[in-house]
Amino acid sequence: MYEPLPDGTARERDEYVVPFDRPSGAHHVWSSRFLRCWRSDRRRRRLQRRRRASVPRMGELDIMVAGEGDLPELLPLLRGYCDFYEVNPSDEELLDMSRALIAGPDREGIQLIARDASGGAVGFATILWTWSTLSASRIGVMNDLFVAEGARGGGTADALIEACAERVRAHGGTDLEWMTAHDNRRAQAVYERVGGKRDERWLSYSLGV
Repeated sequence: MYEPLPDGTARERDEYVVPFDRPSGAHHVWSSRFLRCWRSDRRRRRLQRRRRASVPRMGELDIMVAGEGDLPELLPLLRGYCDFYEVNPSDEELLDMSRALIAGPDREGIQLIARDASGGAVGFATILWTWSTLSASRIGVMNDLFVAEGARGGGTADALIEACAERVRAHGGTDLEWMTAHDNRRAQAVYERVGGKRDERWLSYSLGV
């Protein structure tokens, strides 16, 4: 399981080095302690490998524009997104919105759906088209971004943002813009990691009509 080294350490077969301190007459005590540590570390590394294997890597994702056939799998993602923000539009209203985007992708916007290597839907993003007077150019607003809980931490959000930026460029836009909740620290960490710039100039308002 291990071999002692001249410098007072012990090395596992996979080159993992642990402290080696074996006073005279205490070999059985050290061996028992080492074996417990070795088994604990082996379990920890096994769990880490399983967690890494359970989430999709960016190269394993297939991101495409959602169509009518994707709606049965898109709807649970839309519902999860609404649940996260503690709102409750009906399934019919969510599907009507998606169908409006499907019917007018060049005028209204699009929804992107991300699938893992097994074909399961693991995330989505919504891009809405608009114009910016300040830049006199077309821009895309990433109105929604959501990754299913079991797929988080594997680069799905990063891949969706990249795919949104590519769609905006293809549509003749100059910028991709979005907002997030002040307390959504995890999302903010993703946005800063991909190079998003925080804009402190503006406040967001809404008015029910």
